Amino acid sequence: MNVNIIGGGVIGLCSAYYLQKQGYDVTIIERGDITDGCSFGNMGYISPSHFVPLASPGIISQGLKWMLSPSSPFYIKPRLSMDLMEWGYHFWKSSNAATVQKNSPHLNNILQLSRRLINDLRTDIGDNFEMETIGCLMMCKQQKTLDHEFHLADEAEQFGLKVDRLLKADVQKLEPNVEVNVAGAVLFKDDCHFNPGKMMLALKNYLVEKGVKLQLNTTVTGFEKSGKTITAVITDKGKFDFDQVVIATGSWLPVITKMLDIKLLLQPGKGYSYTYPAVEKNIKYPAILVDGRCAVTPWGNQLRIGGTMELSGINNKVLVKRMQGIYNSAKDFYPGLKIDFPPTDKIWNGLRPVTPDGLPFIGKHSMYDNLVIAGGHAMLGISEATGTGKIVSELIKRKTTSIDISAFRVERF
Repeated sequence: MNVNIIGGGVIGLCSAYYLQKQGYDVTIIERGDITDGCSFGNMGYISPSHFVPLASPGIISQGLKWMLSPSSPFYIKPRLSMDLMEWGYHFWKSSNAATVQKNSPHLNNILQLSRRLINDLRTDIGDNFEMETIGCLMMCKQQKTLDHEFHLADEAEQFGLKVDRLLKADVQKLEPNVEVNVAGAVLFKDDCHFNPGKMMLALKNYLVEKGVKLQLNTTVTGFEKSGKTITAVITDKGKFDFDQVVIATGSWLPVITKMLDIKLLLQPGKGYSYTYPAVEKNIKYPAILVDGRCAVTPWGNQLRIGGTMELSGINNKVLVKRMQGIYNSAKDFYPGLKIDFPPTDKIWNGLRPVTPDGLPFIGKHSMYDNLVIAGGHAMLGISEATGTGKIVSELIKRKTTSIDISAFRVERF
């Protein structure tokens, strides 16, 4: 059977990985060349610790406060957009304790599935993307923030996660080379991290060796349909026939599904990062700087800082003040870290696909018999990629999925 995957990000590549293992003839159609994009410039976390959806209690009021500051972690560009207004309404409806309590177990399931599967993938494609399994720190400057993280650690333990609750002196022992300025932290010991760019290139090369065809620098312009069956995808490089199609185009998901008369509520959330090539005295542990809403990731003497959530539509415009906020937080949490502000022309940005409830879209759609949609993973694309790819292959093969995916229904809004 021939399967076309539209989208060559981490979700598309992981879907191809599991489909080729099932013996399918797989073609990936990608608008770029798989050398950049949101799957490359992120922080490289596999995070079972992130079981609380983005839409959660307090996020609306906190977001309104942040919007007043040009260097804040959250920004919505004011514009007349019915899609944004509808998305915002459902985001507001989802940001309550009852919805979070209902959704967190489902998020936990796909995160833990992906965490287990990444070990097998590393063994299979080669251990060459700097994966470390030392956990991830949730660093807190304020005591009230630390108290909240300790409470989340209690919830994490109920999901079977291993955690250490640390005070400032404990954190400093973990980071002997760099002074830290925190009240404390929680170490989520099941988390791991790697270089996402190297992982993407390793996976791409592996797929090519296994016979997966890459149709790069190719733009989808439409589809051919016959009843409830999609028979071909039309592109600027010609027409491609298939038996089954997977749409995994990240923030471009609504653009592509609209061609099939499918409306998806999803907004692109821009994030920024910069990677320092050589830091003399570097940190050892990846960390979420909770009060600053940003993150830091070391790979040897390299260091990446990144974060923010900017809802300004599909564009690659860099707002330097957003990176200023990330840099200031990194220096605030690590006063001993000797890094300069990044060159403005080297600041990376990418678009994360954000759903209104913080859960991905994974599944079939009632309008078509041979379509699977996989996207909307927000900041957890890397964290949920292997699990999503496995589920996509199970849906194509019409097998029972590894986990319950009812909460990820494509038609839930």
